[in-house]
Amino acid sequence: MPSLPNNQPYNPPRHRLAGVIMLLIWFSLIGFVIYQRQDIYDWWKLHSYEVPANVSAIASQDTMTDYAEKVFYVNQPALTPKANFSEFCPNNGGEQTIVLGCYHPKQNGIYLLQVTDSRLNGVQQVTAAHEMLHAAYDRLSSSERERIDALLTDYYKNGLDDKRILDTIDAYKQSEPNDVVNEMHSIFGTEVSDLPAPLEEYYKQYFDNRSAVVAFANAYQSEFTSRQKNVEAADARLADIKSQIDDLNADLKTKQSEIAAEQSNLNNLRNSDVAAYNAAVPGYNQMVDAYNAEIRQVKTLITSYNALVISRNATAGEADQLTRELSSDATPINR
Repeated sequence: MPSLPNNQPYNPPRHRLAGVIMLLIWFSLIGFVIYQRQDIYDWWKLHSYEVPANVSAIASQDTMTDYAEKVFYVNQPALTPKANFSEFCPNNGGEQTIVLGCYHPKQNGIYLLQVTDSRLNGVQQVTAAHEMLHAAYDRLSSSERERIDALLTDYYKNGLDDKRILDTIDAYKQSEPNDVVNEMHSIFGTEVSDLPAPLEEYYKQYFDNRSAVVAFANAYQSEFTSRQKNVEAADARLADIKSQIDDLNADLKTKQSEIAAEQSNLNNLRNSDVAAYNAAVPGYNQMVDAYNAEIRQVKTLITSYNALVISRNATAGEADQLTRELSSDATPINR
């Protein structure tokens, strides 16, 4: 019988094996890019970005961590003059709080109002930290955002007692109901001194010393609140002085009538009973002296009132000026 040939091992064509390898490499590369897309995007945004000295100084003053600085710089923050601030942040970016800037979602920019008035030192630092936290919130994973949202909401409902901040959150509920927790994330992190331990621990990834940012917020907010309190105290004092003047004027009118009546009586006595006239003169003179003393008292009160009005209006004017430095839409203190 004829012999049968042996089976030979199958060797696929080399070009087909190379194609499989290339396909595996390609899928691996796609997977890597998808997994690292944020880091790749960050590198692309940062590789040619030169941080301006004034922006770097603000990040340092805010004690931003390396990660926070990266989030901040990826958005290429810019200090924008007041003249063209609205081009980048229409209506202050919708902010209802004491910050003056805006963050363009999906890491598309942070803009800060350039403030030169030394009385408002700190506003740029607070605004920078606030907007950086918006950008950081944008990057949270779904699970982490859910966890942080729960912590923020619980603190708002059960721990927050600062009326100004509560009013600010209420304003956001009306103007931007879908972004309230996002705003809490920025506001609590930059304006609240003491937070629950889990939130304090969370914010450590963004700030080496968060209290430094809160101190900036308190310092420049006090420039407004102190003047507001002084105006309110002056208004209360003015109302009190006005009440005293009105009471004295009413009493003077009564005294004036009494003096006129006594003057008429003295005139009659002078012609009919000199002894009675002489006896009544000292009492009449006392009435006149009391009347004149009250006149002097009224004049003193009027002088005090007018001086306080000048001082009060000067303080209100300062507050109005500071308001104009920050926003043309804010409401000044009424004179």
